[in-house]
Amino acid sequence: MDNFQIETAQNIGIQQNSASIGDRILAFLVDLFIIIIYTIISMLLLAGLEADRFGEMVYYVVIGLPVFLYYLLFETFWGGKTPGKAALKIRVVKLDGSRPAFSNYLIRWLLRIIDISIGSGSIAVVTILLNGKGQRLGDMAAKTTVISEKRKVSLANTLAVEIPEGYVPKYPQVTVLKDRDVQDIKEIYRTARVKGRHDVVIALAEKTASVLGVKFEEKPMAFIKQVIEDYNYFTQQ
Repeated sequence: MDNFQIETAQNIGIQQNSASIGDRILAFLVDLFIIIIYTIISMLLLAGLEADRFGEMVYYVVIGLPVFLYYLLFETFWGGKTPGKAALKIRVVKLDGSRPAFSNYLIRWLLRIIDISIGSGSIAVVTILLNGKGQRLGDMAAKTTVISEKRKVSLANTLAVEIPEGYVPKYPQVTVLKDRDVQDIKEIYRTARVKGRHDVVIALAEKTASVLGVKFEEKPMAFIKQVIEDYNYFTQQ
């Protein structure tokens, strides 16, 4: 899984986790399975109906439209997800981490013909592997990508973080915080990064600064990280 940094309008650097090629292929297979099951059931229902030639054409159009528009409809109305993407905890976002507009979804959907249909998806796979931001051709044109929302379990996900030798804290005021406070700050911070909620990061930094009675000059994200590290420094002494 590749990481890439984006710079928001508020000049906040956000690390995004690109969805792995394996997750994207599995998500595609889940969606394909759903489409196949839907098509089989629809055909069986058609076989049991008596209709003239025009009626059959109308029926084929009615059952075919959901298949044709499957990805466009789901991603538009489900926040960048399809059932397959939801199952693998991945979703489509803009490169700045925000939610795409309908035009973004439309562009990447239209280019599925080149990415997926031609070459059985090989073009998409090669492009994603070479791009570095998890983008196929449709994503490049739409300025979108697919990120993973899976939570990484590491030392950074716990309350304690590793403090380097010779570390000098910047905000001694963090001692007024409790373990629960810092854990909440970390969780809100992590969730905001994953969902691309830059406004939440800013609000969190401002609220934390207010509680500590300090003013920060660094970027909101850097300030939150500093607070967490300073807290761990003092609690580990």
